[in-house]
Amino acid sequence: MRTRPLAVDALIAVALTAVAVLLGQESVRQGWPPLDTTGYALVVLANAPAVLRGKAPVAVLLFIHAVWIGYVLAGYWPVLNTFAPMLAVYTVASVRPTRVSLPCAALMGTVWIFAGVVAGGAGMTSVVAQAIGFPLVIWRFGHAARHTAELARQLKLEQDERARREVAQERGRIARELHDVVAHHMSVISVQAGLATFVFGSDPATARAALGTISGTSGEALEELRRMLRVLRAGDGEPGGGDAAPEAPMPGLARLDDMVERVRAGGVPVTLRVTGAPRPVAPGVELCAYRVVQEALTNVMKHARGAAATVELAYRDRHIEVSVIDDGKGVIQDRVRTGSGHGLIGMRERAKLYGGTISIGPLSEGGFAVRLTLPTSAQAAARGNGGAE
Repeated sequence: MRTRPLAVDALIAVALTAVAVLLGQESVRQGWPPLDTTGYALVVLANAPAVLRGKAPVAVLLFIHAVWIGYVLAGYWPVLNTFAPMLAVYTVASVRPTRVSLPCAALMGTVWIFAGVVAGGAGMTSVVAQAIGFPLVIWRFGHAARHTAELARQLKLEQDERARREVAQERGRIARELHDVVAHHMSVISVQAGLATFVFGSDPATARAALGTISGTSGEALEELRRMLRVLRAGDGEPGGGDAAPEAPMPGLARLDDMVERVRAGGVPVTLRVTGAPRPVAPGVELCAYRVVQEALTNVMKHARGAAATVELAYRDRHIEVSVIDDGKGVIQDRVRTGSGHGLIGMRERAKLYGGTISIGPLSEGGFAVRLTLPTSAQAAARGNGGAE
């Protein structure tokens, strides 16, 4: 349950007040005057400020102890109002440095001894022991809670920074691959432009076909350039790394068979299923789908060597669907990531870049599934604002 801190503190203040009032019924049996109107008022004043302990812990502690001193001087049973000071000391120790919290714990011990003296000084040895022991133990618990909270915050910052670095690295790799896709488009444009020029007078039909190819290819190249610029801008600067672009052609859907064969050779049984009528798809979309399948099968080989996997590629009217599903056998739990690994980040970044959606997670019947949907129409893909589920 996610409850607002102020509401929680209000419930605590009410509980402390109720316990003190109920315990006050025992005052006479303990040899102290019964609580009257003034006594009840002081009990409420000593416990109610706990509702503000999260906003002003030191001020609340000082106020509670001041009321406690007045309550003791009025001759009431001191034990009734010890719970609120304990909570105040713990709160200060859990949110303030030692130079502030330790004097606050010493203040509680001092008031405790003062209450023993006012009560007649009987059993002062026990009173002093309590005045030293209780504040120190409570302060130690609060100090440990503060230390744990600081470690948790530091861990969160480190995880966020690591995630940012991984995203930047993945964006750099995607940008380099997009650069190669654009270079391919420009090569096609150059060849077709030369052909159109050569046959412009002798073969108008061929020239018109070449100009049509140039028009379509240049449009795809512009879209890839826009995507590459979005990647570079999202990375707050140019991606690092001076890796040379690979000389081999960019992989696409036609090479899924080769990938599946390599994975089979690595000892993982994989089945490839293709449904729908295969058709040409923009190179960037093909590369995105290929990389997602590659990363998903790599995760199967790393984390579930005994599993059988199925790769499904479906051609729809305006999009393609790619899924990689394993049966979960032979999973190495120590190696399974929680969903924020480098490879999963890369999958989501690629899907988002091409306006697609991706879902990654375990199946209810066992196993793990990665499902990617990518639009193939120019209008849908140009939006590039899909998300990862």
